Amino acid sequence: MAAMKTLSIVTVIVLLNALIVDSWKPGHATFYADQSMGGGCGYDDLHSGYGIANGALSGALFNNGATCGACYKIVCDLRQDPQWCIPGTQIIITATNLCPANPALRSDNGGWCNLPLEHFDLSQQAFLQIAKYKSGIVPIKYKRVHCIKNGGIKFTINGSNYFELVLISNVGGRGDLIAVWIKGSQTGWQQMTRNWGANWMSNSYFNGQSLSFRVMSSNGKSLTFYNLVPSNWQFGQTFVSREQFR
Repeated sequence: MAAMKTLSIVTVIVLLNALIVDSWKPGHATFYADQSMGGGCGYDDLHSGYGIANGALSGALFNNGATCGACYKIVCDLRQDPQWCIPGTQIIITATNLCPANPALRSDNGGWCNLPLEHFDLSQQAFLQIAKYKSGIVPIKYKRVHCIKNGGIKFTINGSNYFELVLISNVGGRGDLIAVWIKGSQTGWQQMTRNWGANWMSNSYFNGQSLSFRVMSSNGKSLTFYNLVPSNWQFGQTFVSREQFR
């Protein structure tokens, strides 16, 4: 019964996402100096993963980590700010972090990531592709776009006995995941739960078993990777699938 209820919830989420049209929306963007921070999604050092084309999302967009891995096309709104926008430019970034709210500051004066603002705190190098450094903050237009990633989906297994914390990264297609399942060579399929960001957890004992994974994107597409992880796996290792969302 619990499994049926969980599947029903996933089905509802998929149907709701199918109704969403990825159109241009207004927002604002700032930048941060450290291009390597993974922060709220747990992607660790971005230089070896997503590179400089990344950004932290305000809480209204971050959705408690459910948006980790999503890709956005961003343009500086030249009509609103011709002084600081660079004409004819655009960037595509991956959501990798949370831009926290700052209730001590007004939303129009420093509290850029306060609810309900839709704001992007970009890596400095990404920001400078669409706007000038001295601007500090610029109006933008943004929309969700398809993620194109090199190689397969990465599964990094952390945790300890009876607690697997799997970081899933480099996801193509929609980029974000709404459901993940794990299967040991001696077990059936078990649904994992989001622990934080792009980290999914299971409270089962899988030591000494080969592992299979099934992942579902927010558009309802799913991929299954049988015996992706060999039985001699160790915590801290990363395994890469041969297939990818397209």
